[in-house]
Parts: sequence; structure tokens; C-alpha cells
Amino acid sequence: MAKVALKTKDFVSNQDVRWCPGCGDYSILKNVQRVMPELGVPRENVVFVSGIGCSSRFPLYMNTFGFHTIHGRAPAFATGMKAARPELSVWVVTGDGDGLSIGGNHLLHVLRRNLDLQILLFNNRVYGLTKGQYSPTSRPGMHSKSTPQGSIDYPVDPIAFALGAGATFVARTIDVDANHLQTILKRASAHPGTALIEILQNCPVYNDNEWGEVQDRKTRSDSALVLENGEPLVFGAKGGKRGIRIKDGVPSVVALADDDDPQARGVATHNEHPHSPSYAFALASLQRPDFPLPIGVFRAVERPTYESMVEQQIADAKAKNESAANIETLLHSGDTWTVEV
Repeated sequence: MAKVALKTKDFVSNQDVRWCPGCGDYSILKNVQRVMPELGVPRENVVFVSGIGCSSRFPLYMNTFGFHTIHGRAPAFATGMKAARPELSVWVVTGDGDGLSIGGNHLLHVLRRNLDLQILLFNNRVYGLTKGQYSPTSRPGMHSKSTPQGSIDYPVDPIAFALGAGATFVARTIDVDANHLQTILKRASAHPGTALIEILQNCPVYNDNEWGEVQDRKTRSDSALVLENGEPLVFGAKGGKRGIRIKDGVPSVVALADDDDPQARGVATHNEHPHSPSYAFALASLQRPDFPLPIGVFRAVERPTYESMVEQQIADAKAKNESAANIETLLHSGDTWTVEV
């Protein structure tokens, strides 16, 4: 049977999309729907899994299979699905609260196991669904309903968290940058292993303009560092170009003339593929306002996926013990006994 060419509209469900006006989730949803037909995966093999939060309404709006699960546990559900049905394209949609607070432990383990699935982590640095409390990623001093005198917590950085858990693909993009977002989604889908994408997302009601510097095209060139493999770490508009030098693992900013050779000035060249995550950690430490915020792929390395190793273990066990190939034989093999009344 010939494959049917899918279009964006084929991935749009019949549900009314209900987020606050101006929410960045609208843009993310539309861009995911645009990318899905290009991945060449039949809709019946696509699953979106979410937990609890504004972002977690996502499966309702995708015309694919989906699970709206419980708070923070989407990675656990996704692990079971991928391990049992490796042929499925599994996407986890979570937020900074759902994924990094109650779900932090589950997120850590799916990353270290390296299942072949994609995780979209929407980061607006606030609890939007429960009306504006501070979240694990909120900046120190943030005034919210739960921190009226300002947050005294040190925030979790999703990129550093993922790198620390051993994630093999780690990236950051922006809700309103359609071209960049779609490029990162495609790369994540093609990656053989767990891919985590932090998506900087605006909450216009409870934390408006949190990422304004990098979302606004007028200020993005000075406030964001676009990562391109093999290219020098340079940012800033003409007449104010700067580069990132990394010495002994410590980043610093160096001013550049428009005709300067960045490498001659000691500017680092981006490399997504080192086995050690130390370079990616150095990039993750770049934060506003002292540094530009890196946007793009921090790390992309390959190692065997969890589900492929599970399948290999099963195949090896069957080859070693013929009784393991038949559940009836297996249940009646080994040490057995009869209980008589």
C-alpha cells in the first residue's frame, strides 16, 4: 500500500485550543504540527505524553495517540511505552514545574537511560496553571503569590540538569522563533537516544516578558548566542561584535572588531560532539546579563539506546536457554514443587 502524504492539518485535533491569549504554547503547538509531516512517521505510530500543567494539554491538540498522565510522571509512562513498543515515536511534553519539581527524579532517569524519545520542556519560570507561584527555574528574588518577599531559592538550570544526567542530545530554542524551533525539533527526532529541548516560553499573565531580550529580534543579536557546530562563538551586531573565550573551563567575553579573526583572538569554536560534557557545561553556565544566552544544540553524542539493549538481552537469553522462548515452558522450568493438602 502506498504511503499517504501527510500535511499539517492531519496533526490538528478537533479540540478547541484553550490557553491564555498570547501564550507561547500556541506557537510551539503550531510548529510541532508543521514539523510532524516532515518526519515521515505514520500518525498511528506517534504518541504524545504529558503530565500536569498548561503545557500538558498538548496531547489533546495533536491528532495522534496521546496520554495526559499524572503530575511529573510522563517520563515513566514514556519509558514503558518505548521499551514495550520501540517502533513508536514517543514525545514527552512537560514544563519547568511538572518536569523539574515533582517530576525531577523521573526526568533524571529517562535521560540517563537514553531511550530513543523526545522531551519538550517548556520553561516560563513560573507555575502558570496554579496561578503564578514561583517554580524550580524562577530567578532569585522573584515576587509571586508564594514568594511575596522574593524567592530565596537557587534555580535549576534545565540544560545543566540534562547534561548532569548524561543526556545525549541537549538543546535550547525559543517559542517565537519558528525556523529555529522547527530545525531543533527535526534534529531531536533524528537523534538516536533521549533528546531534551528546553523551549523558552512566555507566560503573558503571570510572568510576562521573562525572555523578552532573546525573543525580541531587535535585541536578540546582543542577548543570545546562536550555537552552530563548527562555527566560532560570536554574538552581537556589526560594530559591537563579541566572542566567547573559554580558558580552563571558564568562559569570558572578548570584544571583536568587525574584521577580526575570532579564532586568532582565542574565541572558542562550537563542537556538539565531545564525549565529555565539560565543554557543554561551560556553555550552560552562560547566563544573562553577564553573558549572552546560548540558543541551539549544546551536545549531540551517540550511545546505545535503552530499548535496543533490552531487546538484545532478551535475544541473548532466548539463545542461551530455549525454554525462555516459550512462556509456558519457562513457568514450568527450574525449581518447582507441588503443594498437597
